[in-house]
Amino acid sequence: MAIEDDVLVIGGGLAGMTAALAAAAAGSSVRVVSKAESSLGHASGLLDVLGRIDGELVSDPYRAIARVDTDHPYAMLGTDRVRQAMDWFDGILGDAYTGDSHTNALVPTIAGTVTPTARYPRTMAAGLASDDRSTLLVDIDRMPAVDAPLAAARLEAAGVPFSVRGASITMPGLATDITRSHFARLVDRNETIADEPIRDQLAAAIASVHDGEARIGFPAVLGLEQPAVVIDYLSAALDADVFELPTDPPSVPGERLTRLLEAALDDAGVRMTAGVPIVDVNAADGRVRDVRGTHANTSVPYRADQYILATGGLVGGGVVADRSTVHEPLFGCHVSQPADRADWYADTPAGPHAFPRFGVHTDHEMRPLEADGMPTFVNLRAAGAVIGGADFPAQHAGSGISIATGWHAGRRAAEAIDR
Repeated sequence: MAIEDDVLVIGGGLAGMTAALAAAAAGSSVRVVSKAESSLGHASGLLDVLGRIDGELVSDPYRAIARVDTDHPYAMLGTDRVRQAMDWFDGILGDAYTGDSHTNALVPTIAGTVTPTARYPRTMAAGLASDDRSTLLVDIDRMPAVDAPLAAARLEAAGVPFSVRGASITMPGLATDITRSHFARLVDRNETIADEPIRDQLAAAIASVHDGEARIGFPAVLGLEQPAVVIDYLSAALDADVFELPTDPPSVPGERLTRLLEAALDDAGVRMTAGVPIVDVNAADGRVRDVRGTHANTSVPYRADQYILATGGLVGGGVVADRSTVHEPLFGCHVSQPADRADWYADTPAGPHAFPRFGVHTDHEMRPLEADGMPTFVNLRAAGAVIGGADFPAQHAGSGISIATGWHAGRRAAEAIDR
């Protein structure tokens, strides 16, 4: 007997979770099925809408939507829907995130770059590049892949409008090459390390290199459950505004965001099933009838009135390329592409390449379309990176596209249910 719900979302990333929340908010029973745990914990935790177009920084992401290509997901959605989706998502984020509703912020990273973003964790608010106060960046010498002096030098070379320097600290008792998640858990619990609570030890170590700077940046590892408490404690102890800087994966802010969304899904009554890849589709008369997943060599059938495809793009495996073609492997949706494989790539390494834009294209109901412009299935919708037309990393638009398309697909799926 099949497991039945109103809406089945296939894929547990940002787009899939957003779609599930939107469908549940509209009164549907919803299940999310994914082949693995969400990869959102590897993301930076920043939520972009549109940060760059043709390599140029964008100040107002909503005004810049008018400049995207006609096959871009934002062009199909329209500015108003993107804005509505982000406003709705703000209600889910609560006070964990902040950001101007109309203007991108410039957030320094521990790699020494500055990235444009629309929403950022509140723990990073004191560190914006638009703030001209003197800044100290600090790292722990036993934490791999984090180099505050190098980051400070790169920021200075980039011409940030504040004085910045970097320093490394040593904390006795920490294991060699401690991971970020491990350190965040130690700080959360304020565990005793080398006969001293770790928060006291951390404050003392930072104080030893602090030279009166108005603010102090630290890698984003200051707790998984209560980073605001840790930051308030350190700011008071050091008489400076302490803030976090985004890191490369794995990301503690990404893990925090995952926990926040999973809690919201639980509160909304959405059922989450991970570790069950969907491998087969049963369709007839232009509708998806049911799908089958596998778990422990057992076939698991799922049936819903409406389906949402949120399996990711080329990186996530939601779109697959071989030597001759690009295709969507689960439902067989059409993926437009240049006929000549040589045209998948630009002549120079920096691009612009065609392949990051590969994906399905949808109608205004978010239904994937075939080459003739007709929906692949009338009860199938798509959300996130599986949709083509955008270069997520180059445009700093991945989160916004996932949220906006997920929100719209979830709402449309709920509205289309034959009750």
